[in-house]
Amino acid sequence: MNKVKIWLVSLVVICLTVVCIAEIFAKSSTEKNGISIRKVQEEVVLYTIQRGSYDKTGPAIGKLYALAGKNQISPRGSAYYVYLNNPKRVSSRHWLTEIRIPVSKDALKAAGTLGEMTDIKTLPATEVAVAVKPEGQADPGGIYNRLYAWIFKQGYIPAGSAREVFLTNAMTGNYAQMKTEIMIPVRKM
Repeated sequence: MNKVKIWLVSLVVICLTVVCIAEIFAKSSTEKNGISIRKVQEEVVLYTIQRGSYDKTGPAIGKLYALAGKNQISPRGSAYYVYLNNPKRVSSRHWLTEIRIPVSKDALKAAGTLGEMTDIKTLPATEVAVAVKPEGQADPGGIYNRLYAWIFKQGYIPAGSAREVFLTNAMTGNYAQMKTEIMIPVRKM
């Protein structure tokens, strides 16, 4: 009977060790490539739709912040883009970008009054795969490729349009010098 108990305890210790090693490997793998899964809470955003090249969005962001100030809407975080179409498949004249600024919930009282392509909405909570685009990198194509490959490898699928949150001033107009977080909404396969 003692040999069975010792054997069972040994088996449990081995299993726990394997699980711990697997978790450490998974964490180091995520940290190594800088990709992780994050839960984004429900949020209210002030947004506008911008058509055309991304280098023309700086003034649109400025106008959106000015509109917020004019309507006493309090920003609650960094501006970010949601890419509504694929820039490799459409001419830059037709690129569609939703520019969003997180705002307080009381801003919802202004919904429907801000213009044809500008409004306020509530976004549901979601999980996102996240990677950082460092300052000094002008082309994030490689980051997107690694991010999508990682998503599928981890057993997720994309569940919405990619977004890019600006961690530095988005109105500078120099994308290469901006640090951003690239986020892709995901769900388990």
